[in-house]
Amino acid sequence: MPEPGLSNLQVGDEIPSLTTAPIARVTLALFAGASGDHNPIHVDIDFAREAGMDDVFAHGMLSMAYVGRMLTNAVPPEALRSFQVRFVAITHIHDRLTCTGTVMEKFEQDGEKRLRLHVAAADQNGEIKVKGEAVVAES
Repeated sequence: MPEPGLSNLQVGDEIPSLTTAPIARVTLALFAGASGDHNPIHVDIDFAREAGMDDVFAHGMLSMAYVGRMLTNAVPPEALRSFQVRFVAITHIHDRLTCTGTVMEKFEQDGEKRLRLHVAAADQNGEIKVKGEAVVAES
């Protein structure tokens, strides 16, 4: 039986993905409170419409947080060495995100085995919302 953790993964393998529930308005309000990002474009439909949007939309950091949850479902938080993303598209109300991570490289640094992962979050139509990379210590 293979040992648990990421040590058996090879370049090209994927870590377990995470799919969210549809983004709800209450999620945006709760995230605004938790993050301190109270930009009205995320919670006030009138403000969003005045800004030329059809509706409010999710904080970019909420999409990143879901990718972070996927990572910490795969490894303990203390195994995370770096994590960065680029926001590439707006996440709309009712979007359901699927977060993925693919092994790009296995290497050793500072005396530990590490994996470099390509990470992304895409909506139900496959549109990428955030993409980036993370480095984790093998567990």
